[in-house]
Amino acid sequence: MMKEEHRPRKRFGQNFLRDVSVIERILQAAQLDEQSRVLEIGPGLGALTDRLLGLAGQVKVMEVDRDLVARLEERRHPRLEIHVGDALLLPWEELLSEPPYTLVANLPYNISSQVLFRILDHRHLFSRLVLMFQKEVGDRLCAGPGTSAYGILSVLCPLWFDVRRVVLVRPGAFFPPPKVDSVVLAFDALPGPRVPVADEAFFRRVVKAAFAQRRKTLRNTLKAAGFAEADLLAALEVCAINPQARGETLSLEQFAQLAAALQK
Repeated sequence: MMKEEHRPRKRFGQNFLRDVSVIERILQAAQLDEQSRVLEIGPGLGALTDRLLGLAGQVKVMEVDRDLVARLEERRHPRLEIHVGDALLLPWEELLSEPPYTLVANLPYNISSQVLFRILDHRHLFSRLVLMFQKEVGDRLCAGPGTSAYGILSVLCPLWFDVRRVVLVRPGAFFPPPKVDSVVLAFDALPGPRVPVADEAFFRRVVKAAFAQRRKTLRNTLKAAGFAEADLLAALEVCAINPQARGETLSLEQFAQLAAALQK
């Protein structure tokens, strides 16, 4: 039963999941067994943590709120490893030394995109992710080209993961209830990139530049990002992409082709 006497802290973006049916859907998507190693970011009051401990061989948690850390420590569970600090700053490579891990998290909405970028940087540590997002963010992650929700993470995540919706979550599933709907997404790691990408850092630079000013054309946004206009126009021609097109119209494959052409 949830101990609601803990006062959620807005600065940590705390909305504690308490709906048992949603927790069960998360666990089903995680597909855990006694060999599984799990990382949970932001365990909060531990409603999901306790269920993870009943299924997985090892559960590591990252929690920034020291009051909640004290509650977790009261469990004294032999398979629970608690790391105190901000998940954006903790040394993942050092703490997650026996990959692959399944990452499960009810992410604070104010840092969810930042956490996802960090996950992408450390994707080799994870075989599966099951993550809670604000519905608007979840819609962006699942969006396709030509839609208003399509953006940087809509391109970068499918490069390395199969992404699918698990369940829509209403505000009443949390304490305190947020003002918006949420969604759980599952990310299954691919054995390699979905399309060939020779230089991922350069690829990201192209994608981020293309979405930097959504109303502007690729010709203008990429030029503003420092690409020489002659090289840019030549690359767009090779890829059969209209210079007047906007970044939101390009598919993952087209972004990969454009990045490769710009590097030649």
